[in-house]
Amino acid sequence: MIRNWLQQNLKGDAVLWGIVLAFSLLSVAVVYSATGTLAYKKMEGNTEYFLFKHSFLILVGLAFMWAAHKIDYRYYSKLSLLALVISAPLLIITYIYGSNINEASRWITIPVINQTFQPSDLAKLALISYLASMLSKRQDKMGKNQDIKNDIKQILLPIFGWTVVICSLIFLTNTSTAVLLFATCLLLMFIGRVPAKYLLAVIVAGGVFGGIALAAGQRLDTAISRVEDFMDPNATPFQLEQSYIAIATGGVIGKGPGNSDQRDILPHPYSDFIYSIIIEEYGLLGGAVVLFLYLALLYRGMVTVLNSRGAFGGLLSAGLSFSLVLQGMVNMAVAVGLGPITGLPLPLLSMGGTSLIFTGISLGIILSVSRNDREAQQAAVSEPILNKPVNA
Repeated sequence: MIRNWLQQNLKGDAVLWGIVLAFSLLSVAVVYSATGTLAYKKMEGNTEYFLFKHSFLILVGLAFMWAAHKIDYRYYSKLSLLALVISAPLLIITYIYGSNINEASRWITIPVINQTFQPSDLAKLALISYLASMLSKRQDKMGKNQDIKNDIKQILLPIFGWTVVICSLIFLTNTSTAVLLFATCLLLMFIGRVPAKYLLAVIVAGGVFGGIALAAGQRLDTAISRVEDFMDPNATPFQLEQSYIAIATGGVIGKGPGNSDQRDILPHPYSDFIYSIIIEEYGLLGGAVVLFLYLALLYRGMVTVLNSRGAFGGLLSAGLSFSLVLQGMVNMAVAVGLGPITGLPLPLLSMGGTSLIFTGISLGIILSVSRNDREAQQAAVSEPILNKPVNA
């Protein structure tokens, strides 16, 4: 009975569903441990407050994921441009009136519910969907006798323009997110067979306008200091020093769930440096499992790309998969000292608000691509059987 319900309601890649469930369970456990001190200080000893809050947000994210996977992914092509048009002014509003949290103004506080919202999450999803849509149209035209000038004007220029504009606006308040999104867009253009000379032009334009936005924004000094600290072998930031201690004391098998010591000292152990807490409590084995889960997520995303029956579905799945996994790899690299401190959370594991919702939507879209392609394959297989003439 349960199996039948799961088969009817959870369509698409079953392995991907399992990966997300594993991430969700681990996230609840490690966030509960990492927020113990925070809850004690801010909630007058109510250490279960963040457990219930985070568990609720995980369920909300899964609900959005389920809803997104029930929608035909081709509808996202139609919504992408509208989402971009909405994202651009929201990013400007964030720069001017954004709520300052942890010395960064990346959020807008939603009235009434008093919940913070990061417009860059919407902008990332919208830009990747738009690029996938426009590049898929270009794939359909390739090989035909079309005017190259029209190809550039109708498809490539809008792609380049929106990429530079959105990434530059994000640069105003969130350098690391802008860099990762720009890299994801370039990777998507490369997969979409955009000529190298045009990619180079985008890189130059992105560097110029991104640099101007960074200089005009709020994070220039912070970005420079973090890069200088990373390049200086004699300078170890406090966060990274505490992260090293957490990793070193975790050993191979860890101290056990809830037994972290560095959660009381390490800044933001429930978001930016949650990977350090995972290794401290679950050891190098736990850290390796998390790394494996991200690689498995990327692999299943690429399987969806290979099985996709249309260019848009493949490009969309590739872009969203790369976006999530790249952010995860960067966060883990920072925790072990392989990159400058970024302030990026670990997707699917860090405590968050609306970011969990947009992560769920991204995964739901990948599952939607998988679901529609599998249903199309099943229909193609069953159709000849249904149409087979019956012998007299």
